[in-house]
Amino acid sequence: MTQERGGVIRVRPAAVADRAFLLAAIIELQEHERHLHDTRRPGTEIAVAQLALIEARAAGQGAILVAELEGAPVGFVAGWVEQEEVAAETAESNRFGLIADICVLEPHRCQRIAAPLLEAMEAHLAAAGVTWLRINVLAANAPARYVPYEILHEKRLRPPSLGAL
Repeated sequence: MTQERGGVIRVRPAAVADRAFLLAAIIELQEHERHLHDTRRPGTEIAVAQLALIEARAAGQGAILVAELEGAPVGFVAGWVEQEEVAAETAESNRFGLIADICVLEPHRCQRIAAPLLEAMEAHLAAAGVTWLRINVLAANAPARYVPYEILHEKRLRPPSLGAL
């Protein structure tokens, strides 16, 4: 538990009872990212599938952790162990912890809630034996950046589809 200016922050594993909160947080995260990049679909269209993907990937050596502030869920982080086979990378680098999603609900941002979430996930993944941790963020989401490792650049070759007229 961590004491912050807004109260006591407790980080714990997600439970079945957190499903509605997790869906709402995924929608909020997706909508935030939609404002940063026009390739993101509406949160309501992807939330159920995204949560199912997160739950499946976190099963085993991963986790979904929830931050509570005074007993109410205010954020979550999801992560797991990834194994790649990149010839240019060391064996240690090919097996790493991946933070796939992190969200602190908008009214609770800038209260240092993400820090204990990330610390708890780092400890969980370190206990799984990884020595490297990676996180993907949209380049436009500067506050979320760790130390850059690799950056995937993109270029739009044609304007987005306007749909059927």
